[in-house]
Amino acid sequence: MNRRVFMARRIAAIATALVALGPLSAPAQHPPGQQGSRNVKIAAHVPVGGWLRAADVEIEQELSRPYAYIAIDALASPGLPNGIDIISLKDLSRAHVLYSWRIDNPEIHRGLGSLNPMYLKSHGRYFLTSAFQYQQAGPDSDLGAIVWDVTGLPDTSTIKEVARIASVPGGFHETFSYKHSNGLALLFGTSLRGAAYVYDIDKVVANGRNGAAGLVGRVPVPEGTEGPAVVPSLTGYHDFYVGYDPASHQDRFYGAGAQGYYVYDVTDLSAPRLLTSITGVAGVPFGHTFMPEPTGRYVVGETEHQYQPLRIFDLKPGLDGQVKTISRPIGAWTADWKHLSHNFEVRWPYVFVAALEDGFYAFNMKDQTNPYTVGYYDTYDGPDGKNAAGVLGSVFNGAWGVDVRNADGLIVISDFTTGFWAFQMEGFDGWNGHQWGVPNVSSAQDWDNGPEGAPKPQRVSVQIDHER
Repeated sequence: MNRRVFMARRIAAIATALVALGPLSAPAQHPPGQQGSRNVKIAAHVPVGGWLRAADVEIEQELSRPYAYIAIDALASPGLPNGIDIISLKDLSRAHVLYSWRIDNPEIHRGLGSLNPMYLKSHGRYFLTSAFQYQQAGPDSDLGAIVWDVTGLPDTSTIKEVARIASVPGGFHETFSYKHSNGLALLFGTSLRGAAYVYDIDKVVANGRNGAAGLVGRVPVPEGTEGPAVVPSLTGYHDFYVGYDPASHQDRFYGAGAQGYYVYDVTDLSAPRLLTSITGVAGVPFGHTFMPEPTGRYVVGETEHQYQPLRIFDLKPGLDGQVKTISRPIGAWTADWKHLSHNFEVRWPYVFVAALEDGFYAFNMKDQTNPYTVGYYDTYDGPDGKNAAGVLGSVFNGAWGVDVRNADGLIVISDFTTGFWAFQMEGFDGWNGHQWGVPNVSSAQDWDNGPEGAPKPQRVSVQIDHER
């Protein structure tokens, strides 16, 4: 087959797949001299990191603690200093790096390094964690996460490393912090192979350098799904979300990984139960990011390679037992079909997206079959389509992570190369689910009171065999 025929067939196949998905948002069309839509305003920009250095981002939810955390990775080259930057947002017009931490002896470390900051609150103390991934060619190859006590901010002299979670071959690529209905402040982590691990932050801190002793549960990969994937290292979970479902009174785990997406009931941490799955979807060999809207019926899923839109699925047939697995989306959205969106946050009816080369985007999914763009700002000023090539395509640069502060609607973005950004979108000055007639459930945790609608039990501690 000659090259012209091959390309024609490939383009036809892509077009057919996109038509099958239903309506898509139009590609980004920036008016001359306009880098963003008129309803999106820059609140702050701090150019941290450098080329391919800024990884994920997290913002604290309490206005009295105006801090954001951004991971500085070593993706650009082995041995680069990597760790965490704390950014002060007390005065948005003068946002700045308040504190930086870097791993000891970075020159002998190999791998991606620091990737994913999270924060937790327990017993009046605030803890910052970051996920790490180092290779066996250097030290810390089994380091999953480091925990710091950041209660005393803005006094940086009070910041103290209080624990490390190790004994995790390959480290953690992603983590998620969650206030469980049983009262525990939990950190979920995955090393891309096998189960997701669940840690009680109080036990982690109590055990210090042996923080792995804080393990209180595992969420398995469904039988028959763990195995070779398009990305060789992705044989388990990549990313995930955990949230409370008031209707069923369940804590639910939404995991994206090998062959698709999986929903577990993790109310009982010692016995997670698979509720439904999304597998066999055309064009989705593996799940990358997965998040529901507040009712838990509709979910947004990403698969990590070029030309892929974000897909919207209806979980109801699976949750009701009408089908064994869900295999078709009901809608899809993309900023530009030639590119790829990365991480996202759901604040119904909006989805806030770190869209790599396209920068920050927001779309409305009130009509799940026809989502549409409502705002954008292009944070990435490098060349499009000329970045890291490989199985993911040649578009891997730009906006990596996104988070939203519910109290005032501040949106923060981490851009691989241009650093930290904060945005305000007109008409979005905060989020509470009740304002939209849905449960007040999102990735933002109520660390003091626990999930909305959950009973208020006595704190419990779940034991698990650490040798398994």
